[in-house]
Amino acid sequence: MEKRRQYKRTSDPLPQKAFFRCAAIVLPYLNPTELASISSTCKTLYQISTLITSRRTSDASGGFENLPIPFLNPIAGDSQPYSYFLYTPTQTLLVGPDSRRPWGSDDDARSRRDSGRADPFLFRIEGASGCECARGCGDCCPCLEADGFLLTRECGPSCKCDSVCGNRVTQGGVTIRLKMVKDERKGWGLYAAEFIPTGKFVCEYAGELLSTKEAKQRQQAYDKLSSIGCLSPALLVVKEHLPSGNTCMRINIDATRIGNIARFINHSCDGGNLDTVIMRSSGALLPRVCFFASRDIQENEELSFSYGDVRLKPNGQQCFCGSSSCAGILPSEHT
Repeated sequence: MEKRRQYKRTSDPLPQKAFFRCAAIVLPYLNPTELASISSTCKTLYQISTLITSRRTSDASGGFENLPIPFLNPIAGDSQPYSYFLYTPTQTLLVGPDSRRPWGSDDDARSRRDSGRADPFLFRIEGASGCECARGCGDCCPCLEADGFLLTRECGPSCKCDSVCGNRVTQGGVTIRLKMVKDERKGWGLYAAEFIPTGKFVCEYAGELLSTKEAKQRQQAYDKLSSIGCLSPALLVVKEHLPSGNTCMRINIDATRIGNIARFINHSCDGGNLDTVIMRSSGALLPRVCFFASRDIQENEELSFSYGDVRLKPNGQQCFCGSSSCAGILPSEHT
């Protein structure tokens, strides 16, 4: 007579523990829709997903900046606790449309602190000259240039001074307390969480550095999506006329897919409370776009700057800046 083997079911918790440990590593890579979907499968995954959402809400930078930058949504009935995007504290090369990075794991801040601050310079000029200020730079540093009270040039990769030099104020990331607050009409905006004095560095505009051809192609695609409310693009194009007067330099930075907190700074028709500065550094090939306080900014005040004065689209997006000089529609021009 054939004997059948009897298998005894065990309640060994080890495989389950290993699965949930893996889930805690994998789930931070998911977007909000995916996270919501998987959280409905079991109680433990729901708890892990809830914890990830809480961490994302508490720090938009995911540990990349010196201070946490929380999301605050005061709108009753609005279920969006945060805005999902990939974070970079500096300019970056192109990333694929399907790229992912973890956000909301329990070691975000620790792992990024241990790895050090990201290099703010994508490209360097070999053999470029820099200052010899070995112990930090003062007012006589040859790298120092200013337009009024605003710095326009800093020490850079070709200088002998180190990262704590006083002439590298834009290279250490965010050093003031900021927060993201959602408005019913404007959406998310960047706000001061403490008093910011005139001339204080706020942040740089970080994102993908694009060629003009790529910027134009993306803007066309973004215009179609934004017209039906499917996207809020964050492509910044800065044009600078060089001293010769015959040449215009363009900087195309797209923070739509990957960027930093500057992507949330809204437009104001009166110029706002931020100055936009094209910052150059000794030995760096490309300048960076940085924001400084143009006046004293009070705690809980929204940060803003002018997107421009040209409005080629008479039926463009409505402006809700609320200033006395509001033009009613947001600036728009040919990319």
